[in-house]
Amino acid sequence: MSSSSKNSHRSNATISRRGLLVGASGLALGLPLAATVPARADETIKIGILHSLSGTMAISETTLKDVMLMLIDAQNKKGGLLGKKLEPVVVDHASNWPLFAEKARELISKDKVSVVFGCWTSVSRKSVLPVFKELDSILFYPVQFEGEEGERNVFYTGAAPNQQAIPAVDYLMSADGGLVKRWVLEGTDYVYPRTTNKILEAYLKQKGVVDADIMINYTPFGFSDWQTEVSKIKAFGSAGKKTAVVSTINGDANVPFYKELGNQGIKATDIPVVAFSVGEEELAGLDTKPLVGHLAAWNYFESIKTPANTAFIKEWHDFIGNPKRTTNDPMEAHYIGFNMWVKAVQKAGTTDPDKVISALPGTKQANLSGGVSEMLPNHYITKPVFIGEIRPDGQFNVVWKTKDLVPGAAWSPYLPGSKDLVADWVNLKCGNYNTVTKTCGGT
Repeated sequence: MSSSSKNSHRSNATISRRGLLVGASGLALGLPLAATVPARADETIKIGILHSLSGTMAISETTLKDVMLMLIDAQNKKGGLLGKKLEPVVVDHASNWPLFAEKARELISKDKVSVVFGCWTSVSRKSVLPVFKELDSILFYPVQFEGEEGERNVFYTGAAPNQQAIPAVDYLMSADGGLVKRWVLEGTDYVYPRTTNKILEAYLKQKGVVDADIMINYTPFGFSDWQTEVSKIKAFGSAGKKTAVVSTINGDANVPFYKELGNQGIKATDIPVVAFSVGEEELAGLDTKPLVGHLAAWNYFESIKTPANTAFIKEWHDFIGNPKRTTNDPMEAHYIGFNMWVKAVQKAGTTDPDKVISALPGTKQANLSGGVSEMLPNHYITKPVFIGEIRPDGQFNVVWKTKDLVPGAAWSPYLPGSKDLVADWVNLKCGNYNTVTKTCGGT
């Protein structure tokens, strides 16, 4: 499943996301994901790419595989790393959470990768954590998530709740955001939405919101029959108080959810939806006209005008061979994480995981929106926060942004079990240090 030629990269990358869903990548034929040119293990530095290319999460994850191939190709054009070419090893775990751990073990033990870039859902990340700890390898995780974690072997380049969920709620509570008083917390039924909503519920109550003004609902992965659920949202929003939906719906369930919002005439002026897992890629297959004005909170939007972003978009379109393919936030997170890893390897002079882990904190990388992100001692990064409104063309207009980059917090101050915890792998050498008891190990 590895590839070491540009042509095989291009062939693999230009497969459309929807084509992969029906097996156009060759999976249905039992073929490898990309043509293989055998190379001796000591001739290349292998990089694992661990994303779902089929199943419910392929709608979001396929493009992350593609951007990793682009980044590896670009680095090879610069001469590779430590005098060697980089070789991607791509695996598809088909949105099958237990399979993630098995595939991660194969990548590290059998394929001998030096680092892995991958996972989307928190359940997939949680399933591979024991493997990375046991085998002492490195995972770069590029997606917004619930936090409440500080692992030595993981570097979190997606947003923690304080870099996405909390700012989004603050915006909606403001005059510019509509002075929202009632809240629907709508999510997919797994760890990220449940933990994030637990944090948001505690935060809302701290802000004076009563139980009667909070409605929480969960649906399974791939849920499609949204008529009843959207009707409940519409009824909840008819109580005379400004109402908003905070959406942690993941994967392809977003497509019928947004279609049903349009079917029932729910406009952003009536009940705005702010999404944490819907970006340009997810909107690409939708008629976005009925969704104009609904919101998303991210740390990057394709529509942001900077020289770095313009260059990145051009490079993406040239590599993928399709000017209609969008960019999105998790792609930028992989861009930042990959370049930080390259710099840390260059600093350490080796791909040895322990030395690279030590070299990564303090590493800086210019992001695509104009700032410079830094890897923090807790293995999270600094990020700007943007609120964007959906446009008719499926892009976003930025309506609000933070003044400065926000440092990612591993542990939430709004939950009793974590409010006293910090992660610090530089000085404290601990991912859950209790600042009250002065001990490592959490509560």
